[in-house]
Amino acid sequence: MAGLLHPVLGLDHVVAMVAVGLWGAFLGQPAIWLLPVVFPLVMTVGGALGILGVPWPAVETGIAVSAIVLGLMVAFAVRPPLWLAALIVGFFAVFHGYAHGAELPSSAGPLAFSLGFVVSTGLLHLSGVALGLLTRWQGGRRLVQIGGGVVTLIGVGYLVGLL
Repeated sequence: MAGLLHPVLGLDHVVAMVAVGLWGAFLGQPAIWLLPVVFPLVMTVGGALGILGVPWPAVETGIAVSAIVLGLMVAFAVRPPLWLAALIVGFFAVFHGYAHGAELPSSAGPLAFSLGFVVSTGLLHLSGVALGLLTRWQGGRRLVQIGGGVVTLIGVGYLVGLL
C-alpha cells in the first residue's frame, strides 16, 4: 500500500507521470503505449539504485526538470523521433525511480513497495493518456496543450522551491 500511495503524494511526481501519458497520446501510435511502458520499466532501475543507496546527484532537481521538460513537450506539441521521446522519458524515469527507492519505508518490503509504485505510476500514465485522447478534437488539442503548460509551471514552482 505504501508503494501504491507514494507516487500520488507528491504533486511533482503526479504531473510528470500524467505528462508522459499526455505526450504519448499527443504523439499517437506507437508512442501512446510505448512512453507509458518505457517509464516504469526504466524507473525500476532508478528504484533499485535508490534502494541500494547508490549515490545519484540532483534527484529532486531532476524530478522538477522532468515536469518542466515533459510539460513543454506537450504545451508546444513537440514531435521528436520516437527513439528520442523514449530516451527523454527514460532519462527522467531514473530520477523518479531513485526517489521512490531511496524513500522506501523501513517497514515495507522492497519488492512489494517497488511493485506498488510501478503500478501506481502506470495508472497515472493511463490517466494522462485518457486526457490526451482529447487531442483528437481541435478544442481538446488546445486544452491538452494548456495542461502541458500547467505541468511546466508546476515544475518551475518546484524547481524554484529547491533553489
